[in-house]
This record gives sequence, structure tokens and C-alpha cells, in this order.
Amino acid sequence: MKLKRFLLRYYPPGIILEYEKGGFLRTKSIDLLDLTPETNPDELVEEIRQSEPLVTKAQADQVKQLVIRLQKKQTQQDHHRFCFSKELKAHILPLTNVAFDKSGSRFITGSYDRTCRVWDTASGTELHVLEGHRNVVYAIAFNNPYGDKIATGSFDKTCKLWCAETGKCFHTYRGHMGEISTLVATSSMDTTAKLWDVESGEEVATLTGHTAEVLSLCFNTVGSQLVTGSFDHTVTIWDVASGRRVHTLIGHMGEISNTQFNWDCSLIVTGSMDKTCKVWETVSGKCVATLTGHKEEVLDVCFDLSGQLIATASADGTARVFSTATHQCLATLEGHDGDISKICFSPQGTRVLTASSDKTARLWDAHSGVCLQVLEGHTDEIFSCVFNYEGDTIITGSKDNTCRIWY
Repeated sequence: MKLKRFLLRYYPPGIILEYEKGGFLRTKSIDLLDLTPETNPDELVEEIRQSEPLVTKAQADQVKQLVIRLQKKQTQQDHHRFCFSKELKAHILPLTNVAFDKSGSRFITGSYDRTCRVWDTASGTELHVLEGHRNVVYAIAFNNPYGDKIATGSFDKTCKLWCAETGKCFHTYRGHMGEISTLVATSSMDTTAKLWDVESGEEVATLTGHTAEVLSLCFNTVGSQLVTGSFDHTVTIWDVASGRRVHTLIGHMGEISNTQFNWDCSLIVTGSMDKTCKVWETVSGKCVATLTGHKEEVLDVCFDLSGQLIATASADGTARVFSTATHQCLATLEGHDGDISKICFSPQGTRVLTASSDKTARLWDAHSGVCLQVLEGHTDEIFSCVFNYEGDTIITGSKDNTCRIWY
């Protein structure tokens, strides 16, 4: 193996090693999730050298400089106030979802009009219309970090894979959608999930075990495991390579609204119509915490990129931020006048973005719970909201058939 170069990853903090093996260029990630401005760079570099053979003594100073750059990034204060940039008459029917590519230069929108559209972020120009579904397109994603493919999921019970550059459809799969770079996962009304090969379009495995519809799917960061949430009130962890069920997570008393791994794949968070959120150990399948406080259904849950915080959104019109380590509620986000259907952290983890049926999106301080900004202008419910990778652009998608770009 021959090391070619180091690359910085700001969110979450880490260093990417690009190396050559067997004539192929490969990458390996060194996650620095516990890095703080107070971390001793020399001690950290020595730890990295001890655990990573590709990093030699001669490269220690170079790695140290990268660590210092990451620490400087952490000390930068985030006072950015978002301003409305443009409104795109995106679809002829309401939007269901929006998503950025890794660079933030393009984004996609899904809609009740059965299409997905690809947009240039800077100009607002429509680049492609992805047509072919026969019902609502509700799930959309780029295959980040590459960004050369787009996956769409529809209520017509199919998932399609498209070329992001040309808009051509590569494959159509049966079922709902989740994706990573080499595999697509689909779930369906028949209680199963399936794994498909991206390149060939062939079915790799059928995952059976749920007794009701599977609505949420999520791969872990490295693509070795998949988690599914079902209307049967359970969550299942699957081994991707074998298609084998690793654990069934039992404890919720209502349908599962969303599931997500944290960055280092050690924990899973689940939200449910039973008004609670649960945290589970991936390895043991044990429930380590039940996060309570909401008065109505939990509609969305997420980790921040470092995995230190969990955010929940509810039909009671509030959102909450919890500590992953202590399971304590750190902040209650109050101010919306309707259901909060979508929640996400900024890449830095300092802010929370919420989308609501009250026609607004709101930006909050993740630690104090103070509302920093109300993003107004939509004339109907907001179904989706998302930050770009740098955290300096927001897209909101609404039932009013438009999306709005905020810088």
C-alpha cells in the first residue's frame, strides 16, 4: 500500500487517507469525533500513528497541521443569518422532499406530480426532469459523495436509479427506497426489504421478518448494516453482506416514523407514533434510553454529525434536543403553530432546522433552544428542509409547489 495524499473532512471532523493498493486508488477515514479545540495535537498525532500504519513518522507534522486546521474550524463562531435568495416554481403539485449533492452546487426535488427535478443551486436553473414514476415521488437522494447518480422512490412501489449528468434512467427496482454507493435498498407493502446491485440492477437479497409495511430504511456510514423500521412497531438491524437479521429491536408501542445510525455506527435512534424516541446499541440490540416529553407522535429524529446530540420533531408543534451521552433533554424548541415533520442539524451541530405545517421553517440554537430565525414566505405546509455540506445554504420545499433557496 502506498499513501498518495491526505484530505480534510470538516463535518464530522476527520482525515481521509487516499492510497494505492493493487493498482487501485482507495480511501480510508480517520474519524476524529472527540476532537475539541483543547485537544493536544501532538498527543493525538501519536495516537493516530500507533493505530494507522499508513501514517509514518515523516508525515507526523503534516497530520498535525491538518489537526490544527480542524481545531481552528471548530472555534469559528457561527453568526450567519440566512437571507431569502430565490423562489423556484419547482413543480405543478406539492413538493415532498429536497436534497443536496455533496458539493452543494446541485439539488433535487421530489413531488406529487410524479417527477424528480435536478437544479443548479447558484442560478436556480432546472437541469433535468426525471420522469417515469406513476405515482408520488416521496424519497430522493444523490449517491454522495460521488454525486453521479440519483435514486428516487415512489408510491408506485418502485425505486429508480438515474444518471445525474444526463437524466437517463439506469434501473427500476420494486419497492421503497434507501441507498448507498454500490447498493440500493427497497422496502415494500409486502413487509419485506430487498437489496439490489446498483450497476447490474440485479436483486442481491430479500430481507424477511417484519409483519407489516416497512417505511424507513437507513444504511450505516460504511454500508455494512441496514436498519429498517416498520408499522409492526419493531426495528430490525440487517447484515448487508449476508442478508441476515442481526437484531430485532422491540420496545416501541406504535408505528416507527424514522430510524438513523450515528456516524460511528455504534448507536441507532428511532422515532415512533407512540410519542417517544429510543436509543439502541447496534452491537447488542439493547435499548439504552427512551427519550420522552412529547405530547403527540414523534414524526422525525436525527443525530448531529458528531453523534453527540439527538433531535426529535413532533406533531405537538415542538422539537427537542437531547444529549446522546446522558439522555437528558438539553433544549425544547417552542414557537411553531403546527406539526413539525422534518428536523436536521447544521453540519457544525450548533443549529437545528425545522419544517412545519404552519408554513414556516425555523432555525434554532441547538444548545439553548433559542429561535434564531423564522424563514417565512411559503404559502402552505413545508414538508422538507435541508442544509448544504458547508451549512451556509438552506433549501425548503412546500405543499405550495415551490422551493425556496436561502443563503
